[in-house]
Amino acid sequence: MSLDDPNKDAYARGKAFTEDTNPGMEDALRARYDALLPGLARDLVEQNGRLYTRGVLDQKTRELLTIAALAAMGAQTRPQLKIHVAAARKLGASREEVAEAIYQMSLYGGMPAMFNALNAALEVFAAEETADG
Repeated sequence: MSLDDPNKDAYARGKAFTEDTNPGMEDALRARYDALLPGLARDLVEQNGRLYTRGVLDQKTRELLTIAALAAMGAQTRPQLKIHVAAARKLGASREEVAEAIYQMSLYGGMPAMFNALNAALEVFAAEETADG
């Protein structure tokens, strides 16, 4: 993608990215929120297309940055954190890379936030093991 026009085809890029990393997300958001906020699901997918597909940084790095930010924000981000840990894993991030991104945030969000995030990541890792059978 060219940085000259990051908004061009943002929805299409976001849809492809989202379906690759979190299949069914747009439909799930639409089912839950459309009655109250029509278009919210599409807006989020389009925003993902603007941010996650810009180039410059690869998608795995962007996911690790997202994990770090969510970890620093604390326990209220647990559901989103688990989604992004799973997405990072799909994009090739190792468990150790995820853990390091979270651990780094102990300096910025504090140890309790880091432990909450690490526990959320461990849940994702355990679910992967169960899925792998």
